[in-house]
Amino acid sequence: MTTLSRKKNPRRKVVHKNYRKIRRICRKNKFIFSHRKAHRAIRFAEQHIRHVKGALAGKPFKVEKWERRIIRRIFGWLNRKNLTRIVREVYIEIPRKNGKSFLGSFFGLYLLFADQEQGAEVVSAAADTEQAALVYDVAKQIVLNNNQLNKLARTYKRSMVVYRSASKYMVLSADAFTKHGKNLSGIIFDELHAQPNRELVDVLTTSTSARTQPLTVYLTTAGYDRNSICWEKHEYARKILDGTQEDFRFYPVIFAADREDDWTKEETWFKANPNLGISKSLDYMRAECEKAKKEPAYENTFKRLELNIWTEQDIRWMPMSSWDTCGAAVTLEEFAGRECFGGLDLATKEDMTCLSLVFPEKIQDPNSPTGSQIGYAILPFYFLPEEAIYRKPIYRTFRDRKEVIITPGPIVDYQFIEHKIKQINEIVNIKEIAFDRWNATQVSINLANNEGMEMFPFGQGFGSMSSPTKELMALVLAKRIRHGGNRVLRWNASNVTVEQNAAGDLKPSKGKSTDKIDGIVATIMGLDRAMRRDTAESIYSEREMIVLD
Repeated sequence: MTTLSRKKNPRRKVVHKNYRKIRRICRKNKFIFSHRKAHRAIRFAEQHIRHVKGALAGKPFKVEKWERRIIRRIFGWLNRKNLTRIVREVYIEIPRKNGKSFLGSFFGLYLLFADQEQGAEVVSAAADTEQAALVYDVAKQIVLNNNQLNKLARTYKRSMVVYRSASKYMVLSADAFTKHGKNLSGIIFDELHAQPNRELVDVLTTSTSARTQPLTVYLTTAGYDRNSICWEKHEYARKILDGTQEDFRFYPVIFAADREDDWTKEETWFKANPNLGISKSLDYMRAECEKAKKEPAYENTFKRLELNIWTEQDIRWMPMSSWDTCGAAVTLEEFAGRECFGGLDLATKEDMTCLSLVFPEKIQDPNSPTGSQIGYAILPFYFLPEEAIYRKPIYRTFRDRKEVIITPGPIVDYQFIEHKIKQINEIVNIKEIAFDRWNATQVSINLANNEGMEMFPFGQGFGSMSSPTKELMALVLAKRIRHGGNRVLRWNASNVTVEQNAAGDLKPSKGKSTDKIDGIVATIMGLDRAMRRDTAESIYSEREMIVLD
């Protein structure tokens, strides 16, 4: 790779746009910009803050150009009438190792020592106490290493107090119900994406109402939960950056690669990481990128933490680019009379059900001793009760494309599904159907008794699911599978999050996955039965056994 020089760095387009917009909004509202106030904040950072870790420990904190612009605009724009700050909320979304915690420590210390707020109350907060303490601990070490600040403050494990101004800086635990009654002037929220709900955010932000110029700073990397308070703030920030929302009190800063960017390119890394080459090394990014290339499950982690891209789930199990290369057509008619193995995932009666058929087939492989290998074709059938169509917008899309079979009534009609399976079995030879023993007992009994099908109860734990789960991934990466580009199955695949135990076993997690994964679960069960049955011809049917003396 060619190292990108800092002068040609293509990053910060979004932030530059934001700077212009906030300046335009402020001038429109006749606010004033105080260079003295802005420079005072910069001077505090450069004179009093020193690095406390790594090779730079003990050296003065150099405010980078991108940090300087952020700080100046937060502390420089004032209300003309009472000369108070106009910015009350700051949302900074940035990849890891770009000095986020150090920047948070600056905000905490400035609001404590230099904001001229009598009786200031500043807190570091996060989803758990240990995370909240990360910013505070850096701030504490900065104070202990600075004679001037250390003389003014008394530091403790989870708090520091400036007696001259009756001000304090504290670490808060995650229990929201204990935070009522505070009178906060500054809030530093670290890793907002990890907040399980909005309760702590609401409790703390409403506690600032009595202050004349409170400041709440949200520091976070990208997340994956679209129902979170972080996603809400992210979308609000995006609207301000895009010009569809105007709010001079909310200052958004987002450093991120775009989804269409090539995540393996260094120019993309520089675009998302303002401190790449400073606090974050290029060698580190290269190593992490190579890891993401080799380990598909790590790709989403790399994109989210290193490039600040909101991903589809916490740890994507299936690399969708590899999945899409296996989209060769599959039809029921091409396998007429052929053996196959099914997986039946019956969800709740009010939602989606899937029968996935797995057909073993030979595929050409010049590197194999026989010139071929065993591959698999996947053909899923989805069933959805007609009243469930309106539960999710995507269900209506699947219905309009005729990609799901609609069953009459408000719940899944199991008799309808049994009849459809019988019709399919008249075309192909379903040797065996694996089913979740907790959900499909009656259906399995009916199919076994009425249709003479061989039904296999299939557990959903690590012992049953791990081997076929890993095999499905291996088949996709080796392009030894084809799924016909089925869009419902692709949606299921993109939703899957896997759980892993101490032994390294894997299984799809319906609870942790972002949405429905029925088709993948059914495919894994069907693949397991296909793998266990002797469907492949032995190599010795084509040549004699070789005996070694």
